[in-house]
Amino acid sequence: MIKAFQSEETYFAGAYWGARKESSEQCARRAGTLLAALPSVDPSFTQWFQQGRSRKDALKRPIEPTSAELEKLILKGKDRVVEELGFRFGAWNGAPDDSDGSSFNVTCGSFSDRVSNVCVFNLPNRGPTADRVLTAQVLSALVRSMATAWEPDFAAAMSSPQLPSAETGDPSSIWIGWVTYLSRRRGPVPPLPAPVRIEPVEDKGTLLILTPERFTVSNPEHVALAEHVRGLLDNAGLMKPLTP
Repeated sequence: MIKAFQSEETYFAGAYWGARKESSEQCARRAGTLLAALPSVDPSFTQWFQQGRSRKDALKRPIEPTSAELEKLILKGKDRVVEELGFRFGAWNGAPDDSDGSSFNVTCGSFSDRVSNVCVFNLPNRGPTADRVLTAQVLSALVRSMATAWEPDFAAAMSSPQLPSAETGDPSSIWIGWVTYLSRRRGPVPPLPAPVRIEPVEDKGTLLILTPERFTVSNPEHVALAEHVRGLLDNAGLMKPLTP
C-alpha cells in the first residue's frame, strides 16, 4: 500500500485582475464557464453550494449553474451603495470533512482602485481528495480553468507558507506559485530552466509549472527555483504590479 502524502503546508489557488467594469450578466457568464470546466478538473469540484451560516444551511442551497440562476446569486452580492465595487459571491463543495473540502470566493465587475477582482479557491489539505487535487496536473487544470473563465492578469496555485516570501508589501504585486498563469497582456514569457514547464492557454496567456512533484517551502531547491524564475520574469518586464 502506498502511504498518502502528508504535509503541514496548505494550498490555495487564486486569479487576480485589475479594474474591469462588468455587468451581473457578464460575471454570470464567466462564472458559468468556470463551473462548466470544474468537473473535468476533479470529481470533488462537480457540485457547489451557496455558503451559509452552517453546513446544514449551506447543503439546502445547491448552486444551479445556469446563467439565470448564477446572475441571481451574483446580484445578491452587489454593493448597494457603491456600484464600482462590483459583485461578490462564494461557493462550497459540500465535503463532509472540512480538511477534505474546497470552497471559492469571487469579486468581479469591480472598477474601483480600492477593491481588486479575484477568484480564490481554498483547497483540501488532508485526506484522499487532497492527495488527488494537490498535484501539478490537477492544479494546472484548475488554474487553466480560472484563466479561461476570468481572463485575469495572473493566477497562481501555491503553498500558503510560500505567500509571505512572495509578497513585496504591495497588494498589486505578482506572485510566482507552484503553478502560475500570466496573461499575454503582460508580454512574452522568456525561456525558463528545467524542470519548469511552459504551456499556452488558448490565445490568452501562458501557464508555468515549476515542478512536476509537489512544491513545498520545506524544500530549499523548490524555493530557490521559484526565486530564480521570478527574477527571470522580472528582467523580462512581466512582474510589474497590477494597475488599478
